[in-house]
Amino acid sequence: MKELAGRLTALDPDAGAAVQVIAYFDRLAEARAGVEALVRGAAVLAGVPARLADAERRVRVRVEADGVRRDSDLPPDPAWPAAALTPGGAPALWLERSDAAPSVVDAVILERAAGVVRRVLDRTRGRAPLDDPALLETLLDATAPESARLHAARRLGLDPAAPARALATPDGRPRVLPASREPEAATERTGVGPAVTVLDLPRSWAAARTALRFTADGTAHDPGPRVVYADELGGLALLADLVAPGAEPPPDVQALETATAEAPWLLATLHAVTATTSLRAAAAEITVHHSTLQDRLVHAEHLLGWPVRTPQGRLRLHLALTMRRLARP
Repeated sequence: MKELAGRLTALDPDAGAAVQVIAYFDRLAEARAGVEALVRGAAVLAGVPARLADAERRVRVRVEADGVRRDSDLPPDPAWPAAALTPGGAPALWLERSDAAPSVVDAVILERAAGVVRRVLDRTRGRAPLDDPALLETLLDATAPESARLHAARRLGLDPAAPARALATPDGRPRVLPASREPEAATERTGVGPAVTVLDLPRSWAAARTALRFTADGTAHDPGPRVVYADELGGLALLADLVAPGAEPPPDVQALETATAEAPWLLATLHAVTATTSLRAAAAEITVHHSTLQDRLVHAEHLLGWPVRTPQGRLRLHLALTMRRLARP
């Protein structure tokens, strides 16, 4: 490696330096160096302070260019070159260099250091995947001892002192996320429980499963929100106790199903009416002319047997569409 670095340096100083950086962090990884040593290596190699801030695992380390650790509570400068610990994640490792454009060597330092830091944190912080089935079962079991649930939370990488929330999806497998972390863009129906303390997560899980019943696929055949937050349902959550999944649906839901069989456009149109602030906004939502929407609503009222353009009629329609989702087997 030294010979290769020497040859590359003669041809391209940056390339030679990059190879030396890679070799340096490889040696630290083999020696099972700690997080502070890795951040110190990044700072000394770059010649500027380096800092690591992983909020989820409560790790904050800042080292000056001379190798002395001096932590800081000041937020990182967005102009500093940075790297995430996980692909697509938020920046967590910075080089405090704002006086010049990032160099190739800076990029290699950040990329190599971040990779080794991630492996060290996974090893030393005992972090397990946030969807580990056995740990999640313990964490969300209200009958499990508190000590067991706290141990499961730590193994899952959760801070017992920070709020978290449970997520429910149709496959029945729970997920738990720190409240500070927003759920990723949903590709399937998702119910999101309220942010609670770790020991109160069984309640968040129950609320997430209720919220899941209010979700929809977001298609013309099943219009509605794909993600529903339990703490945004308010009094609507009471409907979940009144409409049993798979049971005979209420009369208004039956009327919706009968009308939909005759007019396939009906569900998407009626959902737009209940989900927007005006009929003109509803027409724009489904990309039809305002007069076309009016004609559709006249036809819908005939099929349903009640008005949908009055405040009371819209409320009844909203409840019918909601109960239709709740009645889903």
